[in-house]
Formats: sequence, C-alpha cells, structure tokens
Amino acid sequence: MGQAAAAGMVAAAAETAEVELVIGGMTCAACAARVQAKLNKVDGVTAAVNLSTERAYVTAPPRVSARDLIGMVEAAGYSAELAAPAGADAGAAADEAGVRRLRRRLILALVFFVPLTDLSLVLSILPWTRFPGWQWFLVALAAPVAIWAAWPFHQAALKQARHFSSSMDTLVSLGIVAACGWSVYAIFVLDRSRTGLSGLQLILHGSGGGIYLEVAASVTTFLLAGRLYEARARRTAGQAMRDLAAAGAKDVCVLGPDGAEQRIPARLLQPGQRFVVRPGERIAADGEVLSGRSAVDRSMMTGESVPVDAGPGDTVTGGTIALTGRMVVRADKVGSDTQLAHLIRLVEQAQAGKASIQRLADRICAVFVPTVLACSVLTLAGWLLAGSPASHAFSAALAVLIIACPCALGLATPAALVVASGRGAQLGIFIKSYQALESSRAIDTVVLDKTGTITTGQMTVTGVQTVPGTSRADLLRYAGSVEEASEHAVAAAITALAAAEAAPLAPADDFAALPGLGARGTVEGHQVTLGRAQLFADLGVEVAPGLASWCRSQEEAGCTTVFVSWDDQIRGALAVTDTVKPSAPAAVSRLRTLGLRPVLLTGDNAATAEAVATAAGIDEVISGALPAAKAQLIVGLQAAGRPAAMVGDGVNDAPALAAAQLGLALGTGTDVAICAADMILLRDDLAAVPDAISLARATFRTIRRNLAWAFCYNVLALPLAALGFLNPLIAAATMTLSSVFVVWNSLRLRRWPGRTRTT
Repeated sequence: MGQAAAAGMVAAAAETAEVELVIGGMTCAACAARVQAKLNKVDGVTAAVNLSTERAYVTAPPRVSARDLIGMVEAAGYSAELAAPAGADAGAAADEAGVRRLRRRLILALVFFVPLTDLSLVLSILPWTRFPGWQWFLVALAAPVAIWAAWPFHQAALKQARHFSSSMDTLVSLGIVAACGWSVYAIFVLDRSRTGLSGLQLILHGSGGGIYLEVAASVTTFLLAGRLYEARARRTAGQAMRDLAAAGAKDVCVLGPDGAEQRIPARLLQPGQRFVVRPGERIAADGEVLSGRSAVDRSMMTGESVPVDAGPGDTVTGGTIALTGRMVVRADKVGSDTQLAHLIRLVEQAQAGKASIQRLADRICAVFVPTVLACSVLTLAGWLLAGSPASHAFSAALAVLIIACPCALGLATPAALVVASGRGAQLGIFIKSYQALESSRAIDTVVLDKTGTITTGQMTVTGVQTVPGTSRADLLRYAGSVEEASEHAVAAAITALAAAEAAPLAPADDFAALPGLGARGTVEGHQVTLGRAQLFADLGVEVAPGLASWCRSQEEAGCTTVFVSWDDQIRGALAVTDTVKPSAPAAVSRLRTLGLRPVLLTGDNAATAEAVATAAGIDEVISGALPAAKAQLIVGLQAAGRPAAMVGDGVNDAPALAAAQLGLALGTGTDVAICAADMILLRDDLAAVPDAISLARATFRTIRRNLAWAFCYNVLALPLAALGFLNPLIAAATMTLSSVFVVWNSLRLRRWPGRTRTT
C-alpha cells in the first residue's frame, strides 16, 4: 500500500465510528490481551482484538482518529495498519507464509536436536568419551537451533523489552541465551576433563557437567511445534470469513431497461437494478421478486430443512439458492448491506469477542518472568556484597536463569495438545485451539442446532396413508413416478421411498411443476397430481375426513404433508420430515450426566422444533431464530450467567459458533461452520458432542497439572540455585525429570476412556 493511499484511508476512517486494524507481531493470547488493554485505556474507545485473524475491531469517538489508534498499538510494541477492503487474499497468503516459516524452523530444529541431545548426554555423564574438538561439534549442532530456529522468540522478546513488557517469549529467549551462554563458558573455560579427576569426582563436583545446549534445543523444538499447531488453527479460523464471503454469488445476470440480459460481476450490482435468477443459481442480493416463482433453499441463512416458495412480492436473501423456477428480482440491498455481509461481520466480531481470553501459561509468565529477572539480579548483588569473586557471583546469577528455563513450562500445553489430538482423532474429534480446552470447563449449557445436527438434514417419508381401495404400493408408484422429474427436496424423499418399495417407476409424461403448490404428470394414462391442501382446495377436490384428520396430526408433529390424487380423486397422503438422528437421545442424556443443560435452537417453526426436541429428549426449545438472532441468544445466555457451547453445521450457525464460549461444528457441515468453531466433530454421530467436551476437560486438567508441576519445580529450584547449592549436573537431571513428568502426564490422555469411534 502506498503512503498516499494509506494516508487517505486513515483520513477517511477517522471520520467513522468503527475502525478495523490489522495487527502485526502478535504471537500469543497475551499479546492480543496487551493490545486490547492498551486501546481500551482511552476514554470512549471500545476494542476487541482477534488473535486468529490478527484484527482489532475498534469503536472510537470522532476525536480519536485512526492514526491515534495505530500509534497506541505501535506504542505497545506491535505494528498496525488499517484493514484494506480487498485484504482477504492477502490475509490468506500471509497466514500460509507464516505457517511455512514455522514449519521450516521446526524441521531444522528437529534435524539438529536429536543428535545434539544424544551426544550431550553421553559427553556430560561420561567425560572420558570426549574426543578432540567435541566442544566445537556441540556448538555447531546447537547454534542453528538456538539462533535461527529460535529467532521468533528472540525477536518477540526484544520487541517487548523495548516497551518494558514481558511474556512467555521473554522467558524462552532468556532461557535459551542463558543455557547456551553458560554451556559455552563451561565447555571452553570450566572444563577440567584433563586434570585427572575420576568419573565419580566429576559427577559429585559437577565439573564440566553444566552443559545445557540440549535444553535450549529442546525448548526451541517443542515450542516451535506448539506454535506451528496454533498457527495452523489460526489460519483455519481466518479462513472462516473468507469462505463465508465466497458463499455469495460471483456474477449476476442483470436486465437492462429494454429487457436485454447482461452478465456482470456481482460486486457491480447496484440497488434498484433487476436481475434474473435461474434454477440452481445463488441469489446475488437481498431484494423483492418481481416476476416468476421458485422454491428457494434458505437453509444457509435460516436452517430451515424445507425449501420455501417465493413469488411476486416476496423478499429473497442474497446467498440463498433458487431450486426450481426462473425469477426476476429487484436488488434492494447489495454488497456490505446484505444479510450475508452482516453475517460475516457477526462472525468476525464474535471471534474477536472471545479471543481476549488469555491462556494460563501466559498469565503465569506475566508474573514469573519479572520475578526470575529480579531474583537473578538479587543473586548477583548478594554474592558480590558477601565478598565472593565476581566469577562465582555471575555463575550463581546465571544459574538462576538456567534453572528458570521454561522447558517443562513450555512443554505443558503443546505436549498435552499433541496427545489429546491423537486420541481425539481416534474418536473423530479435532481440537483446534487451547481456547476450546479452557472454555470446556466453564460451560453449563449446550445449544444444539436442529437441521443437520439433531436431525439428519435430509427429508424422509415418515408416514403413508391411503384411502380405502388404494394400496400403499400404487400410491408410492404413482407419486414417485411424477416426483422423479422434480428437483424439490420433498420430491426427492418421495422418489427415494417409491424406488425402494414400488420399483420399477413408470415414466411421467407432460410433467409440470406447480411452484409453491406441487406437481402433476401423466402416469400410465392417469393424470396424477401431488401437492398441498391449498392446491386441491383451489381445484375443488374434497379430502376425506379421515385422511384430513391424519394429515393434521402429522403436521402438528412437525411433518410436511403431500396429498396424492389421480383421476380427480385423492388416493392418499404422505408425511415428509427431517428425521432425528438415532444417536441424539443418548447423546442428550450424556450431556445431562456431565452437568450440562441441552437447548434446541432453530430457525424452523415452533411445531417442528417441539416435535424434534421431544424425540431427542430436550426440554428447552427456541424456534424461529435467524442467524443474527442465534448469535444474540448465545450472547444473552452467557450474559445471564449460562456459559454456552454451540453445536451446529451450517453457514447460518457460524455467528453463533463463533460467539459461543465453545463452538463445536460437525465435520459433515459447511466449511464456514467448521472454520468458525473451536472443535470439529469428524463423525456424523451426535455422541461425539459429549465425547468432545469430556476430552477437552480432561486435556485442560492435564495442562493445569503440567503447569502446576513445572511452576512448583521452578519455585523450589530457584532458591537453591541462588544460594549456590544446586550442582549443575543435578540441576540438569532434575530439569530433565521435570520435562519427563510433563510428557508422561500428557501421555496418560492416550488412555482417555471415550467411546469407540463409529464408521
């Protein structure tokens, strides 16, 4: 971006109440929290920082310009610029480049870490195995890891030091530098392997034993692995908005004043223009139907399982799909004013709202880093004041930094995440971020979407009723023969059952779709008509009282009923609905066992929602909720003291998934829902929901135990190091044991007793 363009964007944004900034240099949740706190210190400014997308969403009064906001971020030690309107592709490229850089650093660290660890262990414990030039060989193995691979930690630490702040990166960088510095000093200056001391004396006195190069390499390698895991999750989360934006129409067929059609990019469509929507096309903008009729699949926006018929005077929404007929629509809202664009903003704002949670390791390091630095300085001053030689005082102070090297602390989270991810893969569960683990322990309510989550998401014939004198086979054969030519979801369900029970179907001649009403065709010389009650009322065809009563009972249970007639006489009716998954009742029961309250949330009508809730065993139902309302209901529940998890699978669920304290998306759902969620359930089995929450809770408990052990180890070891009681070799051994404990404790998750994965 040129300077003139950037200045113009800054000036334009300064006049607006809402500003979106791209933040650079954030490496962890602590960074996001620091930027957010810096911005929120200004009177009248409300900011939410999203680490996943590296965006800050700021509402500021007119007196605070965008340039002022950028200056505040830069004062906190990070870079900032106004988000460009066309930055989606650049954002995707930047995310991918970041992942590639981390992957290259991790590969190099692994290549040098393994031989360095083995060789250092042998040479430290068995000094008589040392060969000429062994010192240079160790340094050559350690230098690429400690300098190039660990550079992101050093860079972040230096940036924070310039602004008198610290984080996990500060401790990691200091630990690596201290461990490498002491090791070089030990092997080139303090080594006494040629003095004739026995191996036992070397172990007791620690001469030459203080080699910590492998510690520096292990910290770098494991933390890079954790950073790569997080960067991949962050890239996926950022993709949510890009995929959601891509859900709209790419081009549109516009009608000119003379009725001529011209296809143009959808972004050029203007309010008031007329455009044509043909079967199978996405509607390009929010507007009103001027002519034509079509069944519109609105499941992306509302979650309704049954397409809705739209005709002249009806409103349609951009991003939905016309299934059957041709329509001419007048564009009322285009571009950023459409409901789809509003949906994108909801997802972004919801993700930003919950990205401020700072992970436990960062909170510990916020206190621990200054404490370690102060302890090291006090150790140096104390030994000097006590009259000790400067070399001894410096060695003790450096030992404090070495002991504080966050090997176990750095392993605590990534080790548990890696093991939990492997166990989760066996159970069809993918944990995308640490956020999911921390959130799982707080939730007390699980909100479940209906279509595609509690239900199968596909229409199925659940009831067949015939009048006396008509067989079930004949009813299905005539109905299926006509509906085989239709693209409607209800028609597909009828055709599927007819093909299974009444095959072979006969070809239907003179087929005609009756938009909003039904369909008709000629089968074996009989005029067959299928449709709703309104169609037959318009035709003057009476419905038998018994059949009408059956249809009313089916509709009260949430089904859609279709009458079938031939030769001007109604022969029966079919009930079609989206059926509840077989695993739903047991999954809901297990959620209650975990102390969670299940809630059904859907955009469908109340009757259908109540019927599905009853079948699944859910008592609390919220129906008729559009995407924005879903997200607001989630926020409302959490504001009322009911931290909520959201389970969904569609684009319309994305804002609620992002707004919920814990979002769980079914892997069979849309890419947007998957990207907006914190956890992905890879199997189409609702039992995966309680499994995922239980595994997340178990993983978070493991991380807390790991951190408690690592923190206690440092608290106990630091005074011993400061007082000069900690032998370097013993210190290395205890540090190794601390890391071993963290790894062992994490490996216990492999035996976590989840359900067996189903296929």
